[in-house]
Amino acid sequence: MKFNYSKEQLSDTEKKIQRLFEMVPGLLSWSILLFLIVLSILKPLLAMVVILAFDFYWLLRLLYMTIFLVLSFGRLRIESKADWMKRIKAIENIDQGLKDFNKLPSSNFNNRLSDYIHKQEMLNLKKSGTPAVDSKNIYHLVILPVAKEPKEVLIPSVESLKGQTFPIKQIVVFLTVEETAPGQIKTDLLSLENIYKNYFLDFKVMIHPTGLKNEAQVKGANASWAAKKAAQFFKTIEIPFENITVSCFDADTIVGKDYFACLTYYFMVTPQRLQASFQPIPVYHNNIWDVPGFARIIETGSSFFQMIESSNPEKLVTFSSHSMSFKALVDINYWPTDMISDDSAIFWKSFIHYDGKFSVIPMYITVSMDITSSKNLLGTIKSVYKQKRRWAWGAENFPIVMRAFISQKGIPLFSKVKHGFKLLESHVSWATWGFILTILSWLPTFLAKREITNSIVYYNAPYISRMIFHLASISLIISIILSLLLLPKKKIKNSFLKKTLFALEWLMMPLILMFLSTLPALDAQTRLLFGKRMKFWVANKRKA
Repeated sequence: MKFNYSKEQLSDTEKKIQRLFEMVPGLLSWSILLFLIVLSILKPLLAMVVILAFDFYWLLRLLYMTIFLVLSFGRLRIESKADWMKRIKAIENIDQGLKDFNKLPSSNFNNRLSDYIHKQEMLNLKKSGTPAVDSKNIYHLVILPVAKEPKEVLIPSVESLKGQTFPIKQIVVFLTVEETAPGQIKTDLLSLENIYKNYFLDFKVMIHPTGLKNEAQVKGANASWAAKKAAQFFKTIEIPFENITVSCFDADTIVGKDYFACLTYYFMVTPQRLQASFQPIPVYHNNIWDVPGFARIIETGSSFFQMIESSNPEKLVTFSSHSMSFKALVDINYWPTDMISDDSAIFWKSFIHYDGKFSVIPMYITVSMDITSSKNLLGTIKSVYKQKRRWAWGAENFPIVMRAFISQKGIPLFSKVKHGFKLLESHVSWATWGFILTILSWLPTFLAKREITNSIVYYNAPYISRMIFHLASISLIISIILSLLLLPKKKIKNSFLKKTLFALEWLMMPLILMFLSTLPALDAQTRLLFGKRMKFWVANKRKA
């Protein structure tokens, strides 16, 4: 049975189920926070025990995530010097490629490890029996949806596409501008077609008309409209959808010169390539030295979170700029056209369509984007808050996914439980942990009555908490070091001073986490709880 991945056009029964599950994330988050507050007032000693248990769990979880952050960062560094075009050639003649690996001279440890990983991926492809596609027959569609971004934002993105090591005559770029964009922006962007059309297989700038049926003013509607136009284009020139990947990038996304060579490699070496998305590591380096410190820290934290998630591909969900099989996109009828969270929604829509047989392949290569900013400090705070609230609105997927899990019998029960729990838990922890760690952890101490201040629990709780947070500082130190290593290598004025300041800014992380991550998430879930719909908010992309 075809599932309607939308909150619109539902039967009465579906509407009731949808509304019930819309309330779950917000109810659970608020229940946890209110329970701890009430418990701190009525039973402060018991609250101390509960919060200490949570702090200990959080420490174990933090150390676990730090280990996988280090492993993912190491993999990113190892693969940073890979010759992806050479690896593509090895896959095209896989038997000879495997023989050549046995003749490789010994090199440094990083190269040997990278080559070993590549060899295992080739062996898995060969064992699967899936034939490799010749790279000359693989094409890449890049969709750049534009809401109001000026050409100063788009040009660096397009230039990065032009500088690929993979043949750019096998790349098609569709830049699709909302009809509601200011007139001058539309005029400026339309002029780019004449500048770039001869570099790629095709380069089109189109105007996405407003007010189309079943469309809201969201990025997914724009991208889907462009993808449908691209499908007509590829049919005209007789390129099969099975040989195409589609990358939906934010307007400010800058890719490294090896991105499409790397994507081609992963597309070729993945046995179930037609039922897969490919997720790079997002970094926010385009304007990292032009924004306030809190914005740098919160976005570096976002990159770290994605690196940690990439270490567990079985639970990895697409985020921000990513790529996928074009055939899969056509099969599932494109991105949702009425949802804000298009990047995660496309994964869940695909996962449901293929009865759980859809995967996200982590790519250990970065794509760089802008940190949202404004003309002044207060404006930047508001912009970051709104962006995080928009990301947190991804909770809108939970009720739809749960409806699908109830109605779709083809998805295994274990897979439903595993993914449903992960989806709910990630949003609830997002909306609660910051408050628990920064405020509620200390609330029982302040509310404890005089007669219990001499108890062993009361006396020892602060010492245990301090010990836990001291141990947690190990993760903070590792995060500071990795954030410095992850910074772009280009020369900047007063480099040592700026990097030192950047390291010190990490000390603000608890407050940043609470006000610019946890609070926006709770805001989004509360809106969903009371049925207040959000409109798509376009992040400010401002060039210095």
